[in-house]
Amino acid sequence: MTQTQIPNQMTAVVLDSFTGPETLHVEQRPVPKPGKDEVLVKVAASPINPSDLAFLGGNYGFDNPPPVVPGGEGSGTVVAVGPGPMGRYFLGKRVACLSNGERDGIWAEYVVASTKGGVFPLDKSVSLEQGAMSVINPLTAVAFLEITKGGGHKAIVLTAAASALGQMVNRLGRSEGIQVINVVRRDAQVELLKAQGATAVLNSSDVDFDRQLHEVCHQYDARLAFDAVAGPMTGQLLKAMPKNSTVTVYSCLSHKSPQTNVDQIVFEGKTVTGFWLGPWLYSTKNLLQILMLWRRSQKLISTDLKSEIRVRYPFQEARKAVQEYTDHMTGGKILLTPII
Repeated sequence: MTQTQIPNQMTAVVLDSFTGPETLHVEQRPVPKPGKDEVLVKVAASPINPSDLAFLGGNYGFDNPPPVVPGGEGSGTVVAVGPGPMGRYFLGKRVACLSNGERDGIWAEYVVASTKGGVFPLDKSVSLEQGAMSVINPLTAVAFLEITKGGGHKAIVLTAAASALGQMVNRLGRSEGIQVINVVRRDAQVELLKAQGATAVLNSSDVDFDRQLHEVCHQYDARLAFDAVAGPMTGQLLKAMPKNSTVTVYSCLSHKSPQTNVDQIVFEGKTVTGFWLGPWLYSTKNLLQILMLWRRSQKLISTDLKSEIRVRYPFQEARKAVQEYTDHMTGGKILLTPII
């Protein structure tokens, strides 16, 4: 392993149990060492995403047991590498990094990441802060548009549409001629999206929401929905859309399983599917296609795929940062950093 000026100990945010942010604390841990086809990244920043909240509660696809360092994505500089040719390529480069659930996450001063899908070189035009948020939401937004166009759809329904991801999907949709039917839950979110150019925005709290949703889905012949809420919302989407429609569930903000009506599935040809970025990437793309997708998304980080930053917190205030994000998930991203 090649390394320079790397300390023996680091500050890390640690989750003691899958019971939420209450068990988060900061401690000193040994700096991990990269193995074969791995690199050591000195972390610059890491955002808080909905998937991180799910992980803190034990409701995510990773099952590495606590005590564990959370954090799904981030950015930094590769300062050491393990054996293997790819590691030498990344040494000294600024990168975005992604946790694969097999090691600790990104909320630490140093993190080990795999050269096989765990690190992506940042374009010189992308700052480390924007780079920290350049994997999960941007690549998911690009994936949604690819799925939409690949299925021949001209319109989609999107729940939790005022989120950072939702705003990216809207911008991409406008750029590529896809009508996005946005579903939010507050009037302020309706105004936010309309101010950005969205033409179809529904408030799920309205008493006649189901009627509005049915009308707009049939108006635009929307037969594909991307649902971050799950629970009853999945069934509402299925009921509103025309026959032979699909709801793709990619998160569970309601903390409830998707609810469907058997008549919709049996007699109307409607389906419910799931989406998880990592498996989608590696089941539909080869390495060259993934790199091309990455380069395309990097070029859009300052425009369609840009994330606004609301506030920055040091690792020592991770619990406070998570609570603020839980209370208010729109209005910009919250970044965790080793030092402010």
